[in-house]
Amino acid sequence: MTISARPIAHSADFRVLRAVRWILAAAVLATAAAPETADAAKRARVVRPGAFDGTWSVTFTPRAGNCHATNTVPFNVHGTRVSSAGGGKVTGGVSRNGSVAVRITVGASWADGRGRLVGNSGAGRWSGLITGDRCSGIWQAIRG
Repeated sequence: MTISARPIAHSADFRVLRAVRWILAAAVLATAAAPETADAAKRARVVRPGAFDGTWSVTFTPRAGNCHATNTVPFNVHGTRVSSAGGGKVTGGVSRNGSVAVRITVGASWADGRGRLVGNSGAGRWSGLITGDRCSGIWQAIRG
């Protein structure tokens, strides 16, 4: 009886060929999916226009603490981002349902505000440290 090495070698070549084929198929799929993944990541970074876009005039009224002046400050809203439209640093944002959470910083003074925007108006509460004094109060906003 003679055992041929040819069928065993043929079988081993077939397994290697199958493995190479799977590796190539995976590489082709990864390459084809990469532009879509990159596009999705790019779209996620882009702020889409939102229902609250525009410039808002926000009036801060103190109710407690040693702060007595009422101030009106403009803010810009674009998508979910809230930014200052004049002076100070604003961080935070607005959700699609209008919930607002921001921190406003001007020099050593800061205030945190929370509330809600509905249509072209909004309201909420704020608290912070203004020129060294702890203060809190309400805010009201009008778009336009």
